[in-house]
Amino acid sequence: MSLGHTVGLLTHPDQEWEAIREEHESVSKLYLSHVFILAFLPAAAAYYGTTQVGWQVGGSEVVKLTSGSALQLCALFYLATLAGIYMIGRAIDFFAVTYGVGEHEHNGVILAAYTATPMLIMGIVAVYPVLWVNMLAGVAAVAYSVYLLYEGLPILMKIPEERGFMFATSVLTVGLVMLVGLLAISVVVWSIGVGPVYVS
Repeated sequence: MSLGHTVGLLTHPDQEWEAIREEHESVSKLYLSHVFILAFLPAAAAYYGTTQVGWQVGGSEVVKLTSGSALQLCALFYLATLAGIYMIGRAIDFFAVTYGVGEHEHNGVILAAYTATPMLIMGIVAVYPVLWVNMLAGVAAVAYSVYLLYEGLPILMKIPEERGFMFATSVLTVGLVMLVGLLAISVVVWSIGVGPVYVS
């Protein structure tokens, strides 16, 4: 099962990437047994944290979201996570030809999904929505995801490490551009009335 690779990626990533490459897992199986489950963790944690725990800035009162508003925003976040992994994966496959990746080694969605694993797991800290805690956890998760990307891409795509480094840098750039695009879409969505509603 795909979730079995999670521990391996966190403890011995090189061997785990080799095992993932040998499996030739389908995208549908990957989503059913890995992505759907792990993407649910940060969404559920954020729902609980924003409705039950709340957050405060300085010495101000604790702020919470209404259940309906939190559910709506967390559902959108969950769908955006699923779509984002797939889109980055397809972008990886699109660029693969440029970097000399063989046609049978186009594993973009698999690479994107497993690379995102630390960020999805670390999303559990949203259960305690304190800015500095979430920032520290987020930075650590992103750093490890970037490490997994640079380690795993040449292994999964069967290309030399030098070419893999350039390819991984291109993927990282695409990811950052998509993040900016997601922020812009969030502003548009909020402006049409799908923003947070606070408990009064």
